[in-house]
Amino acid sequence: MRFVFALIAALMFAGTAGAEDYEKGPNGGLMLDVAGIDAELLTSGNTVTINVWEPFKPNPVSTKGFSGAILIVGGAGRETVQLAPSGTNSLKGDAKNSIGPGTTITLTIKTAEGKSGQVKFKQ
Repeated sequence: MRFVFALIAALMFAGTAGAEDYEKGPNGGLMLDVAGIDAELLTSGNTVTINVWEPFKPNPVSTKGFSGAILIVGGAGRETVQLAPSGTNSLKGDAKNSIGPGTTITLTIKTAEGKSGQVKFKQ
């Protein structure tokens, strides 16, 4: 019986831990922790920008040596966009279509140190 209660408690905590907790980035975008950095998502029209910051600090991290891609899933279907370093601490890419509300953007990123990770943003 104790095992059943422990299992139920574990499942309850696992459900809440799986939910993404967005922070607000220094530029007002959604921000999540991934691969040892904070990634801030900004969209404008069909342009996607990922700003890279030190974890829990608004200090920019150079994106030299970084690589990344996003998967955009929304009303216009699915599209994969490669991201390229842009400016000091950004990765940028252009989708074929405008990115609207309700779109899900999955970021896959690899840092210059070789750490990699994936996060999902829901706009």
